[in-house]
Amino acid sequence: MFNIKHSLELLVSAAIAEATGLSNCNANVIYSSRPEFGDYQANGIMAIAKQLKSNPRELAVRVVSALQSNDLIADAQVAGPGFINLFLNDATLATAATRFAHGEQNLLGAVDHPQRIVVDYSGPNLAKEMHVGHLRGTIIGDSIVRVLEAVGHDVIRQNHVGDWGTQFGMLIAHMESLGENSTKVHTQLADLETFYREAKSRFDLEPGFADLARSYVVKLQGGDRDCLSAWQKFIDESLGHCEDIYELLGVTLSKDDLRPESFYNNELADIVNALREANMLTASEGAQCVFLEEFKGKEGTPLPAIVQKSDGGYLYATTDLAALRYRGKNLAAERVLYVVDARQSLHFQQVFAIARKAGFVPGACSLEHIAYGTMMGEDGKPFKTRSGDTVKLKELLDESVRRAHDIVSAKSPELSPEHREQISNVVGIAAVKYADLSKNRTSDYVFDWSTMLSFEGNTAPYMLYAYARIKSILRRQGEGVHPERSEVRITAVEERNLIIKILQFPEVVDVVASECYPNYLCAYLYELAGIFMRFYEACPVLKAESDLRASRVTLVSLTAATLKQGLGLLGLETLEQM
Repeated sequence: MFNIKHSLELLVSAAIAEATGLSNCNANVIYSSRPEFGDYQANGIMAIAKQLKSNPRELAVRVVSALQSNDLIADAQVAGPGFINLFLNDATLATAATRFAHGEQNLLGAVDHPQRIVVDYSGPNLAKEMHVGHLRGTIIGDSIVRVLEAVGHDVIRQNHVGDWGTQFGMLIAHMESLGENSTKVHTQLADLETFYREAKSRFDLEPGFADLARSYVVKLQGGDRDCLSAWQKFIDESLGHCEDIYELLGVTLSKDDLRPESFYNNELADIVNALREANMLTASEGAQCVFLEEFKGKEGTPLPAIVQKSDGGYLYATTDLAALRYRGKNLAAERVLYVVDARQSLHFQQVFAIARKAGFVPGACSLEHIAYGTMMGEDGKPFKTRSGDTVKLKELLDESVRRAHDIVSAKSPELSPEHREQISNVVGIAAVKYADLSKNRTSDYVFDWSTMLSFEGNTAPYMLYAYARIKSILRRQGEGVHPERSEVRITAVEERNLIIKILQFPEVVDVVASECYPNYLCAYLYELAGIFMRFYEACPVLKAESDLRASRVTLVSLTAATLKQGLGLLGLETLEQM
């Protein structure tokens, strides 16, 4: 993989080692903020000079002198108190772009050391339909797994759906009360929210029904055949709702990725026994708890992680410990990512610490909570309907498609109804996903229809339109130019800027794979689209003379390919025409 930043770090680090005799020096190569400061800057000299108690500018001069002759760096200049401005070689940039255009090398190559990575995401509660609270975990997780797979990691998706526990006794009791009429059951379950509310109302108001529901929980946990059969019927209906949403969102989760809470049910007693054998359990008010020194509450009081209730029941922590043991030992994971709401931060800190201390996961296995914030309404509170109810995800997506259809119809009334419907489906779903993915995942954000469906700014409609416009240029160039055989030339600064931006694609994807922030990729693609437009305005493409025209058409083709691949990593479908 041609990674400019990584190559520069290696070159500058080697020069620092030669100039200082130090090994493992951090060159701290970053993008330059202004063209006159070069294409990249090496800012590590300041820290190294401080370590050596030497003059940073004098050290920077020595490092520049030690830079070996190479094809990548055309010039290196010392600036300020000890920064090094790095200017790239035009011939190397043009050659790299040509190789990618010819298919001699993939723009996005594989990592040197692929890992087996387990990603736990989406995880809806099957007692209810998926609502807006499930959106972020589902699409952020899906984008991350796409990125990880694209760079060569062995990714195992895990959809840890909630399909067990007390509430299912209540739901099964309500479903059983409908009798054997499977058509009626199916009709009732078509609206899971209503079904759940009806069952909950009966549980709260009818003592006999509540007792029956509790008895079903005991039977369910004990493996009663009839109860399990009823439970399975409910689960199958519920999963159908989830699968419809996944298909609508273009999410890559399948039934093979399901590892529900019930999957670990038979392991929970053994988890508690293993913690007991490790002398990690403490009885507290009848419950079995783990107290770790690093977790303190107010005034330094220890915070418990409860793994078994006083009545013998188990909790989320117990199931999550069983899942960690399974993922660490059975799946041999080297990295485990949990794409879950930020409000679960303390829970995962405790579970990760307990799992490590108990030896449930190998010491080298990285455990990471990929936290995300809340989707907010315009009132600054969690997004709800006007009546205060939770917004169903299906209804939100349908509304986005409807609004997109209104916009497309107003902008392009000449399109056929079928074409408008196709565009509306793609734009409507992409708008919701991109509006979320383009935000820093750890932050809360305000859901705003007018912004996310705008054709201006860093939005899905703008990005999809930019891609479609680039494809229209390629259609107009005719049959005379073949990007897969043309040589790229640099004759203008706009061409150079576009080539550099295209070649930075693997750098950005590497960072997303490492840090799991899809918004970095969104920002890159938006910048790429803007740099392309400046190139297109300054550099005639279709009217340029033969060789130059071929070079510029090749750059147009590379830009389109990069945008398409980048949007695909976000889980967004593109349109050839809009």
